[in-house]
Amino acid sequence: MKYQTTKKGIFKARPNRFVAQVDIDGTEHTVHVKNTGRCRELLIPGATVILEYHPDALRLGRKTEYSLVAVYKGKLLINMDSQAPNSAAARWLLEGGFEKATGMKPEQIRREVTYGQSRFDLAFSIEGKPCFMEVKGVTLENDGTAMFPDAPTERGVKHLEELAKAVKEGFQAYVLFVIQMKGVNGFRPNYETHREFGQALEKAAAAGVKILAYDCLVKENGFSIDQAVQVVLGEN
Repeated sequence: MKYQTTKKGIFKARPNRFVAQVDIDGTEHTVHVKNTGRCRELLIPGATVILEYHPDALRLGRKTEYSLVAVYKGKLLINMDSQAPNSAAARWLLEGGFEKATGMKPEQIRREVTYGQSRFDLAFSIEGKPCFMEVKGVTLENDGTAMFPDAPTERGVKHLEELAKAVKEGFQAYVLFVIQMKGVNGFRPNYETHREFGQALEKAAAAGVKILAYDCLVKENGFSIDQAVQVVLGEN
C-alpha cells in the first residue's frame, strides 16, 4: 500500500470526524481525515502528521488537497488510513502472505462479497472450499498492546456473528486485524470500550472463526503487512 506524494504537517485541531486543521510549511490547511474513528490518543495538537497530497484535487472535485493518513506517536509512526487495510490484506493474499502463514493457498480472491446480512471485505477459496475474511484496521496501542475497537462498533459485532454463522453452514472464516504499526507485543479486544465486541470475538473463535493479527512495516509513503502478533482473548 503506497501513496504517490506525501508531506509532513503539524496537527492543530479536528473540528469534526471528517476534517482536521493542519499547519503545512507555516500555513494552516483544512485536510480530509481518512479515519472516522476517535483517534484521540493520536491526533493531539502539535503531533507530526503525514499527509497524502492530491495535485488534481480541484479538477476532480475534491474539497481538500490533502488527506491525513499517518501520525507520529512519539517516535512510533502509525498509519491511520482506514481504507488502506483492505487493500493491504488483498495484496497480502495475492502475494503469498496468507499461504506462508497457514500453508494454504487462497484462490479466486474477491473483494466486498455479500453473505447473509453482511458484506465481508474478502472472499476466496482454498482447495475449492469457500472462505470469508473480515479485515479490521488497528490504530490503538497501549503499553505495547494493540487493541480494537477504539469506539463502539455494532457493525463489527454483526460481522462476527455472521462469520460464526458462515462457519456453521460449512464455510471457512477469518478475521484479520491489521495493526497499522510496528513494535507491539500482542493484540487483544478493547473490552473497556466495547465489551460486546470482545465477547462476540470470543464466541466467533469458539465457533471456528480463525482470528489473525499482523503488524505492519510502516513508512511515511505507505505500509505493508509484516509479522504475526499473538492474539489474547478474555478480559482477565
